Amino acid sequence: MDSPAALTEPSRSTPVRGEYDVVVVGGGPAGLMAAAAAARTGHSAILLERYGFLGGAGTAGGLSTFCGLHARVHGEHQRVIHGLADELLDRLTKLDGLAAPHLTINDGILAQAFDISSYKIAADELVTGSGARLLFHALAVGVVLAAGDTIDAVLVESKSGRAAVRGRIFIDASGDADVAAWAGAPFEKSPGLDGMLYPSLMFRINGVDAAAAGDKPWRTVEQRMDAAERAGTHTFPRKKPIVRPQRNPLEWRANLTQLSNPDGSAVDGTDVDQLTHGELQGRQQALDAFTFIRDHTPGFGDSYIVDLAPQIGIRETRRIVGAYQLTEDDVLGCADFPDTIGVNGWPVESHQAGTVEFRWPRGGNPRGFCQLPLRMILPGRIANLYVIGRCASMTHDAQSAARVTGPCFAMGQAAGTAAGLALDAGVACRDVNVTDLQRRLELAGAYLGRDGGSP
Repeated sequence: MDSPAALTEPSRSTPVRGEYDVVVVGGGPAGLMAAAAAARTGHSAILLERYGFLGGAGTAGGLSTFCGLHARVHGEHQRVIHGLADELLDRLTKLDGLAAPHLTINDGILAQAFDISSYKIAADELVTGSGARLLFHALAVGVVLAAGDTIDAVLVESKSGRAAVRGRIFIDASGDADVAAWAGAPFEKSPGLDGMLYPSLMFRINGVDAAAAGDKPWRTVEQRMDAAERAGTHTFPRKKPIVRPQRNPLEWRANLTQLSNPDGSAVDGTDVDQLTHGELQGRQQALDAFTFIRDHTPGFGDSYIVDLAPQIGIRETRRIVGAYQLTEDDVLGCADFPDTIGVNGWPVESHQAGTVEFRWPRGGNPRGFCQLPLRMILPGRIANLYVIGRCASMTHDAQSAARVTGPCFAMGQAAGTAAGLALDAGVACRDVNVTDLQRRLELAGAYLGRDGGSP
């Protein structure tokens, strides 16, 4: 007998788990900063996270590297993300979990590796120490709308069952614009084939003999993979592998997989069947790539895979269409905005079929960063919602740059601070006083890229 296409569930009464001034959905870099910043305004805040730890792609995705904290400012490498990020990095340093910044992408910009376990602890301390409440193992599954253009509650599922969390202002840091989409805010999504950024599964390699590996062995890995492909003995899912040491050179991180569907399109992080396919494909790709590295790279002969990331790393799905869409021209032209809330110094990093393309700010000696406008975190239609992180209002190409950790930190601190200002003034999220917001952000140490400022 054929199964029906759908069934009708019985009606239910959903308990309200709590009521808060600010409800943040998603504990990645944008969400954890938003929750901490909102709580510091003196308002009650809760952060809902589907895993049992914070960090997003840095922890659950196994990234183990902060990208976008720095920019190449007129030829000089400088850290441009500050404020709450300073406190987080200080906590990581005290935990002995932060490496010194290292050059990456053909020595064009700095990134900074960290210990994943230390990051989990430091993020816990930052959020709870700021006064926000955490609710782990709580998967957001929908929203309840109030009359007009406001959200009344987020619905969550957990081992305790279904519940509602009510709020006055909501911050969507889900990565996939889940809250915005459920609420009816406009969004767009690039086509999977020749459009959406391809995901990867990160893994870490332990047991590396750094002395035997020699100088810059990551280049040796890339050269030998390229040579094997030219010889026809091996094929790899993408060119330009990133294989770099962690804080202890005994351990290396590997970012070299690329996950696609049978038709060649990028795995879509909002489709459970494609996610399942991607997890299986990613683990096989990781094993194949590691085996080649172990067998063909000096210093890796006794190494082994110590960790496969808990989930594949999704780079792009939904992006809201908000009050302003950040563009590639903004990123490459180092644009300024009167409503700046932070900066992005990372180049366009486009994960295309079979490779990665990098595009850098234009000019002989550019400033190296663009400002991020408040308008890019303001969704259409919904009055009490900010949308931050990789699902903020950006074009596909701009999102290829401003989706990384540094600008997500900046957007998060700005959204949490703005939520407090909106509550104090009794206005919609879009009507917060920009001058007051910028003043508060700079008083808290954030760098907005304004004239007279210094990273």
